[in-house]
Amino acid sequence: MSTQIFVNLPVKNLNQSIEFFTQLGFGFNSQFTDETATCMIVSENIFVMLLTHEKFKTFTPKEICDATKSTEVLVCLSSDSREQVDEMIRKAVAAGGTTYNEPQDHGFMYGHGFADLDGHIWEIIYIEPSAINQG
Repeated sequence: MSTQIFVNLPVKNLNQSIEFFTQLGFGFNSQFTDETATCMIVSENIFVMLLTHEKFKTFTPKEICDATKSTEVLVCLSSDSREQVDEMIRKAVAAGGTTYNEPQDHGFMYGHGFADLDGHIWEIIYIEPSAINQG
């Protein structure tokens, strides 16, 4: 069995976060969804648990970071093209997210990012396949 990753993020308003990420094209696993949490499907082995603050607090004794003021994590997802990077950022901004910098073009790698409704940073990158194959 392949290793799966479950990124857990606290959100202030679960329903608004579900709507935001739905507008970006993500789906959700209803088995792991209730009024306190949802499981967002990123890929076959990558999931993001969006948890209300109350639910998130049951997993940690530490204070929840205000992601609009401090960075607790950077989530970076790959895409299949530069156009796909730009499209995801366009969708995020249209759904209420914000950008925090300009697109970064390094020739072999292109990326841009957005902050979601809670301030979590999501970077979207495209890497030229030839750059990956060079090791």
